[in-house]
Amino acid sequence: MQAVPSPAAGDVCDALPTALDPLALSLNENPFPPLPEVRSALMRSVQTAHRYPEFLPEKLRGVIADHIGVPAEWVVPGAGATGVVLQALQALTAPGEVIAMSAPTFDGYPILARMARLRPRAVPLDERGHNDLDGLARAADDARVVALCRPHNPTGTLESAAAVSAFLRRVPRDTVVLLDEAYVEFTAPEHRIAVSALLTRFPNVVVVRTFSKAYGLAGLRIGYAVASRELAATLWSQQPPFGAPITSLVAVAASYGAEDQLVQRVRMINAERGYLRMRLSALGIYTTDSHANFMYLPPRGGPWHEVFTGGGPRVRCYPDGGARITVGNRASTLAVLSALGKGRARAPSAV
Repeated sequence: MQAVPSPAAGDVCDALPTALDPLALSLNENPFPPLPEVRSALMRSVQTAHRYPEFLPEKLRGVIADHIGVPAEWVVPGAGATGVVLQALQALTAPGEVIAMSAPTFDGYPILARMARLRPRAVPLDERGHNDLDGLARAADDARVVALCRPHNPTGTLESAAAVSAFLRRVPRDTVVLLDEAYVEFTAPEHRIAVSALLTRFPNVVVVRTFSKAYGLAGLRIGYAVASRELAATLWSQQPPFGAPITSLVAVAASYGAEDQLVQRVRMINAERGYLRMRLSALGIYTTDSHANFMYLPPRGGPWHEVFTGGGPRVRCYPDGGARITVGNRASTLAVLSALGKGRARAPSAV
């Protein structure tokens, strides 16, 4: 087994591997390939590719439930976070109902709302890139669903556990809250919310998680919901037969078995995020306080799409002028800094 180097041993970011394309920084992909144990498990699983997986993913839900400490009946696997959200919207809403969300938010939410034939209601973020929880609570009064990202996508900001609890107390119990925790593994342990206690207190919450980000399995499309027994049963009823490939079970089990290595990788990505933020600050560029594997440049310093053009880093630029930059390895970080430096030289007033 090849050990992942400790962040304390030498330069953390020099240890980050070169991605297939280190300048592809728009999708918040993990710069690391799958962990060695996961790669080995996936290669072995190819030998059974001629067989169907489980009719319904009972084993997969059991593995996930055991790891996070909830009853198996509370877990509903799906095709990544987007697949889980679509499954929830199709199971829990009717066409024409309202879904409230922050603006900007994860690009998938407006798309999935259209697919479920829901009416989106946008609540602008505050000036620091945080969710406007008061505004979302007001929007929840006549909404069927409220989507809340924690950490938020695209700003990376994190609402405190106390603020989230106060928000949930204001939401009507017949309104479903999708608590999107796609990036929760990048947050410090003290900021995480215990899912079992949360769902016991607020049975209208559906927690959404994914193996695409911290676990680096975006290409396998594995996500899951955690919900109260009643809501989870409704979601489970929408499971397609043979819908979870064999690779899902083996990859998740192997990932959990290599949790120590995963934690080391997360620390390295977070350290690179800190380095990038420090260098941006030295350039006089403001960023939000991100708790995820990306940085966000607010529109007031942009428009950033004019900086990230040509053959340089490809980042996610937003219509309002903001930009989200995936944290990669040191090569991608230096490419970002170079692009921003050239942008300042071209148009100092714009950056």
